Amino acid sequence: MKIICIGRNYKDHAKELNNPVPKQPLIFMKPSSALLINKKPLYYPEFTKDLHHEIEVVLKICKNGRHVQPEFAKEYYKEVALGIDFTARDIQKQCKEKGHPWEIAKAFDGSASLSEFVPLDLVEDNGLQFELKKNGETVQIGNTQDLIFDFNYLITYVSKFFKLQMGDLIYTGTPAGVGPVQIGDVLEGNFSKMSDQTPLLYCEIK
Repeated sequence: MKIICIGRNYKDHAKELNNPVPKQPLIFMKPSSALLINKKPLYYPEFTKDLHHEIEVVLKICKNGRHVQPEFAKEYYKEVALGIDFTARDIQKQCKEKGHPWEIAKAFDGSASLSEFVPLDLVEDNGLQFELKKNGETVQIGNTQDLIFDFNYLITYVSKFFKLQMGDLIYTGTPAGVGPVQIGDVLEGNFSKMSDQTPLLYCEIK
């Protein structure tokens, strides 16, 4: 199982971090040990003092394929979830300044919080609108209509380089509003179409 992540896939997020808007998807990976499921808490890593939340829509690959053509891309996912790409922003900044890869800031244990998956048709309605609340207050709102590279493009592009396999996850990028978390914070995420239900995503920082 691979965790494939897409960076800077919303223009407003790229701008808030003073990053250029990419012309092709920016891809990085996380190991399976990064996965944080079943609403388990994230223990604040000792190596960072600036841990940030980044909520994302996550695709689960449902069939194997490589070099997927655009007209077939939608056949490769049927379920979506919400995830948080936790980022040690201070470590990432240090790595960037040195021209080093920044996996240690993005791919550490527990850095990929993930909700349960739901069928795409439960939330598909003029794009997928979603939000993240921190301690009950909304901090991020996004809609997949605003993606620079949509789901199908990502499937096509990623499969040029990596064989897609059943169970692989694609974190599709975060909207604007990323920010720090502290010990004791509670993060809750949901799709707007499911907003009257218990939050799909729940993560406490300990």
